[in-house]
Amino acid sequence: GLVIDGRTLEHVLDDSLQNIFLELTEKCRAVVCCQATPLQKSVLVRLVRNKLKAMTLAVGDGANDVSMIQVADTGVGILGQEGMQAVMASDFAVSQFRHLEKLLLVHGHWCYTRLTNMVLYFFYKNVAYVNLLFWYQFFCGFSGTSMTDYWILILFNLLFTSVPPIIYGVLDKDVSAEILLQLPQLYMMSQ
Repeated sequence: GLVIDGRTLEHVLDDSLQNIFLELTEKCRAVVCCQATPLQKSVLVRLVRNKLKAMTLAVGDGANDVSMIQVADTGVGILGQEGMQAVMASDFAVSQFRHLEKLLLVHGHWCYTRLTNMVLYFFYKNVAYVNLLFWYQFFCGFSGTSMTDYWILILFNLLFTSVPPIIYGVLDKDVSAEILLQLPQLYMMSQ
């Protein structure tokens, strides 16, 4: 692990030492930056995001964390005693730090699997419809006539675009929350 304070971080974030610092952080399992200014926090997140091409998550509970939350790919605001600024600037909000584990491991896993399945579903829905139009053109001799009325097309898209995602989003949970909390490795395996 690496623990670095704000004064040292000021020197490390200089252009000449950034690459050396990033090489050192890659060898660590945990890096803790304490007593850092809001600008240092956002510069550090931007540095990791741009140079290491890593997905970044910023967690903060006050106004001094807003710039860091906004720079990160995903920002989580914790409703704290310092006010609502971090919560208002974040993508997700939790009331206490202990809820972060469930947000990441359980809801993150479920969201990831739902999104991937929905992308596949919409792709195949559109392939089926375009395939139908393609074969209809052979039937009508490429005359450009409409295969269906417009209201049927609207009904098809309304039905197959709204109902299955709602049902899938509400009912689908591939793994229970208890198992996901017991086996954090499942989050990486789903990706």
